[in-house]
Amino acid sequence: MAVCPAGEEVIGPFLENRKEYLNDVVKPFQDKAETIYVVPGSDAEAYTAKRFPHKHCKKIGNGLRPNSASSFLESLPIVFQRGKSEGIDSTYHFTFTGEEEIKGTVVIKNKNIAVSAGHVGTADLHVTADSRTWLGFLAKEKNLVAALIQGKIRIKGSPSLMKAFARCFPG
Repeated sequence: MAVCPAGEEVIGPFLENRKEYLNDVVKPFQDKAETIYVVPGSDAEAYTAKRFPHKHCKKIGNGLRPNSASSFLESLPIVFQRGKSEGIDSTYHFTFTGEEEIKGTVVIKNKNIAVSAGHVGTADLHVTADSRTWLGFLAKEKNLVAALIQGKIRIKGSPSLMKAFARCFPG
């Protein structure tokens, strides 16, 4: 409401009688049978099913398709799913080679994510990948097993940490 011009018009009734406002304005939206668009496996899908079982969930992609290794790293906080990260306390180092050479660190801990440029701290898992191959893998155009066999993607650390990482970014 702070940035919406309509907020100025409705903040008064909300502040005057919050309970009445919630019953008259918010509850009808909550009770409305409608389609909610969610990414499969996302926190939004789980929340909607639990909180609004009468609403229909339509599954869609997350819409983010990075076109560079740097945009991949930048997009991680946007598509990160806190609920799926429960129990993860890991540091991931990414080294991208080839067309785009860049390093990044991703720390997932306490249901939060932090992304830093360069390699920071000690990695629990280190992924070294040809940047084009990695982007092709993300776009489902390249096969991960083939890329691993060809040495285009290399993983140092437990593969279960890679699975845990992937779980946090459905879609």
